Amino acid sequence: MHGHHQQNTRERPCSDDATDELEDQKPMITLYPPNRTSSTGTSGCLGSPMRRAPGLEALHALCREIYPEQTNPLTVTAVLKYWLGGPDPLDYISMYENPGCPELGVPPHWHYISMGLSDLHGDGRVHNRSGPGRPSGFGFELTFRLARERGECSPPTWPAAVLQQLAKYVFSSGNLLMPGDHVSWHAPFDPSRGPSRITQILMDNDAQLPPNYATPHGDVSFVQIVGVTSDELRAVQHWNGQGVLNLLKSTRDCGPWLVTDLRRARSVLEEDPSIAEKIRIGLEREGSNLSGVSAKCWWVQMGGEKSTISYRDRRENSDDDEEEVDIKPKIKSERMSPCDQDDAMSEDEAGVRVFHGLHLHFNLEAGSLLPLALRGRVLHGRHFTYKSIISQSAVTLVAPTVTGTFVSKDRPYVMQGTWLQVLLSDELAEKMSRDFLILNTPDQLQLPKTFSWPEHRLAITIVHD
Repeated sequence: MHGHHQQNTRERPCSDDATDELEDQKPMITLYPPNRTSSTGTSGCLGSPMRRAPGLEALHALCREIYPEQTNPLTVTAVLKYWLGGPDPLDYISMYENPGCPELGVPPHWHYISMGLSDLHGDGRVHNRSGPGRPSGFGFELTFRLARERGECSPPTWPAAVLQQLAKYVFSSGNLLMPGDHVSWHAPFDPSRGPSRITQILMDNDAQLPPNYATPHGDVSFVQIVGVTSDELRAVQHWNGQGVLNLLKSTRDCGPWLVTDLRRARSVLEEDPSIAEKIRIGLEREGSNLSGVSAKCWWVQMGGEKSTISYRDRRENSDDDEEEVDIKPKIKSERMSPCDQDDAMSEDEAGVRVFHGLHLHFNLEAGSLLPLALRGRVLHGRHFTYKSIISQSAVTLVAPTVTGTFVSKDRPYVMQGTWLQVLLSDELAEKMSRDFLILNTPDQLQLPKTFSWPEHRLAITIVHD
């Protein structure tokens, strides 16, 4: 997943059940139809709750401005609220019937609006208290627009599961989702309908909702999730999210309001070859805006005449200092220590470890982004980071012109704490970029595949996902 721009320091709610990122779990929901009162005293979406919730009332008021004839829409709500220990962070997801805009080429669709990432109550039960001019809760809510199918009389409820999973990620990680971000979802949005080309997610501003809406508990923006194909996601990764979103808005399949249609059988790159050319030109001219991804990666040091010396991570909660496990995706501890110490590595008093040889390992999905990391980032004088999806360890590929690093020409492979930096000269990056061309056609790869540059004492192995 990309979109982790800043760490949110607000208090976590009392539930411990939302710590897994995007796990495959449907939300515990109840559907409230119009004119039906729930057991909590809330009628539909807009009935008066038993206790006043000013933030929720402000969101309801905004929805009434956009949908004045739908004052009591169908609403999905968590059976057990998150602040009472339930698994689903969003208190409510309101579902509206949108007629679209024929003049703009926007089809009729269902409009989903979450309520819970911002502060609904203002009493500290979920979010730290805020106020005018500051973010309310996480400062945003999620929305989604789903194309309405012929004869469909009520909105599907499966989008609520997608929104809840994204909200769980935000609550458990503290990371925000922002326009231009993307999520490598890798699964059909609605598994019940079978295979679909729409398996990935982009983020943009909602076209009908204000970019910054003031509530009694602070400001709220509205981030719309947009279903896209894997080809379109790769275009974002190779160039930038906002550039691709702007191109999608100009197409018939997505339109200016970026309505998601699960029936879409072709990517916009297949429909219009000129879009692929615009992306290629943008990448060559501007490089990539993608500065890093979450990934499965680990490394070993190469030293002297020994083959490799593995870097390992001590087991969490282990009393035995000798018991260690390889640094691979299942590690949870952030303390990394080598199995052996010899002249292949030196360590200074500040805890900076210098490797004289390095062997990096990436799974196929992470490795397939290496051409982008080099051609779109390092060769444009930038950096690119692979961050572990389990622990805090990270690998950053660094261009010589990047400032503030702890690598140098004499010390190209340096680890400080759990952060490994790898300095790549322009000459080496060019050579690696040519060698990695085969990664653009992963179906032709025989894995594991190792690339090596002995003169630089550097190797990279790509393994199965």
